[in-house]
Amino acid sequence: MNQSLQTAYGFGTSTEARNRVLRNTYWLLALSMVPTVLGAWIGLATGLVSGLSGGIGAIVFLGGAFAFMFAIERTKNSAAGVPVLLAFTFFMGLMLSRMVGMVLGMANGAGLIMMAFAGTGAIFFGMAALSSVIKRDLTAMGKWLFIGAIMLLVAGVANIFLQSSALMITIAVLAIGIFSAFILHDLKRVQDGLETNYISATLGVYLSLYNVFQSLLMLFGLAGGRDE
Repeated sequence: MNQSLQTAYGFGTSTEARNRVLRNTYWLLALSMVPTVLGAWIGLATGLVSGLSGGIGAIVFLGGAFAFMFAIERTKNSAAGVPVLLAFTFFMGLMLSRMVGMVLGMANGAGLIMMAFAGTGAIFFGMAALSSVIKRDLTAMGKWLFIGAIMLLVAGVANIFLQSSALMITIAVLAIGIFSAFILHDLKRVQDGLETNYISATLGVYLSLYNVFQSLLMLFGLAGGRDE
């Protein structure tokens, strides 16, 4: 019983094992950016997803994303885990190409994309640094962040039909805050030994980074569009 409790709270995981999971998570996270960029580039070059309307696009995105996440969960302890995760990040890049294309169509589009990229990087390194110095257990925070993410998803689907710029901005701002906190939460779980699978850890952090970047790109795109 005592040993089970220690393992559950990460105390039974050696520091070396925790550091190995964290290191593998960072490496796989960096590798996952390659198929993401490739997917976005192919999407831009071919216009594969540009013709998807709001409702159809949301169905394809959510259906594909949840199918991949289910597959990743099933294969995370096998040799297929990494290839499935990388295929997922390619799909996510492909779906991101529509928004990237819209922003690139603006006069300062390339600059706006670089700003979103730099902002996402700053948030990631800030949360990674914070996770290494915070001593408090952040496990309980995960429940509230998950509820917040579900509310954002519902609001995002509703806004497909409402087409409200004010709601879009509100969702983007809240998403940046919620998913930045998710990065902190997920990295802290690895460092505390509560997450011992680096594929699962990478998936969580990747999704948060993706949402932060997409939200920043949306905000900068809206601001850039108004300046023209």
